[in-house]
Amino acid sequence: MTPEVVGGLGFCLLFMLLLIGVPIGVAMGVSGLVGLFLLLPPKAVIAKLALGPFDFVCSFTFATLPLFFLMGQVIFTTGQGRMFYVVARKWFGRVAGGLAMATIVASAGFGALTASSIACAVTIGQIAYEEMRRYGYNKAFALGSIAAGGTLGSLIPPSGFLIIYGIITENSIGKLFVGAILPGIICTIAYVIVAAIVTGFRPGWGPGAAPVRLREKFVALQEIWELICLIIFCMGGLLYGLFTSTEAGAIGALGAFVSAALRKKLSWSVIKESLSETLKNTGMIFSVLIGATVFNVFCAASNLPEHLALWVANLDVSALEIMLIIVLIYIILGALMDEASIQLITLPIFYPIVIKLGFDPIWFGVMQARLLQIGMIIPPIAIIDFILAGMFKEKLSVVYRGVIPFLIMDMFVLLLFTLYPEIVLWLPSKMK
Repeated sequence: MTPEVVGGLGFCLLFMLLLIGVPIGVAMGVSGLVGLFLLLPPKAVIAKLALGPFDFVCSFTFATLPLFFLMGQVIFTTGQGRMFYVVARKWFGRVAGGLAMATIVASAGFGALTASSIACAVTIGQIAYEEMRRYGYNKAFALGSIAAGGTLGSLIPPSGFLIIYGIITENSIGKLFVGAILPGIICTIAYVIVAAIVTGFRPGWGPGAAPVRLREKFVALQEIWELICLIIFCMGGLLYGLFTSTEAGAIGALGAFVSAALRKKLSWSVIKESLSETLKNTGMIFSVLIGATVFNVFCAASNLPEHLALWVANLDVSALEIMLIIVLIYIILGALMDEASIQLITLPIFYPIVIKLGFDPIWFGVMQARLLQIGMIIPPIAIIDFILAGMFKEKLSVVYRGVIPFLIMDMFVLLLFTLYPEIVLWLPSKMK
């Protein structure tokens, strides 16, 4: 068999293992291992397996992931992240749809601290849903705004998707973080506009809450000022080259502990739970990425990604049209598979194609992160939709109806980022 045929069979084996429920890391590792033994001498395979995964997970860059996990876990465990919703509600709650807008803005802020869309949706949802229902909000609209807001948690830095993309493709995580800032702000504003449009046409879906005096709004900011400063300091330090992304993670984790201590919320139980959850999450990610490393080595040995890149580059269509096809593939996959699987499976295929077509790898990293987040709320898989429906004992169809207006806006925003890549690349170009 030719290497290309073996490569195709390797992908078939991978999808078969995923269909029968084998964990993504194990499925990629087994598929890659079988493929490598078919392509290379056994001694060469053993040598690659002995060195590749070890060097990968022991890299200095990889420490970024557990450090930001620890930062988010401390903030989540101490309950400090909940204050983002309280503050946002006081600032936006008075207008029609204001509580939905507050939910979206709070999700953006909380997401910047936890680096997890699911944690963001669950935490903010626990506070926001009952509050919106108390003021007479439509169920679908309330759940839709929580689900959509949760997707902002993986775009606004620090983002787990961006960290993994940077590690696998060997791109600067700092530039990816900085490149995601403007898109994150634009996506947040776009969702706020959706809430305003929906309540403009259907005022009864999102009545305004009780007004809050301006002085009280500014007083509320005292509850989150140190976390806001921490985000600005970490992102500003990356932008001006004061420290690396790994050092930013260390500063963020230390800042989270200091903030909790100043608020008198730091205890041994908090430290134990934060460290335990960080180790569990990091271990899970490590196992997945080790499997992905083996599979990526197999892909390189099969020459399949290179042949696909050359074939696509020689098609009689423009680079932009090919990119739109890739975007469509991500949207379709997002409705059928979980996001971690999509990212790890598609990167060996699409990344060489994107580079061959002349697209910027930082722009593609941010675009991929956004596409993966949209997949979290696109039916029928839509993991965030499933979680919220289960949490609040509502029909899944209710959540699906609620996210539709936000998904429509996402299509316009994606088109904007595709036609004007400068939105992503402007800030990274200013980095020192």
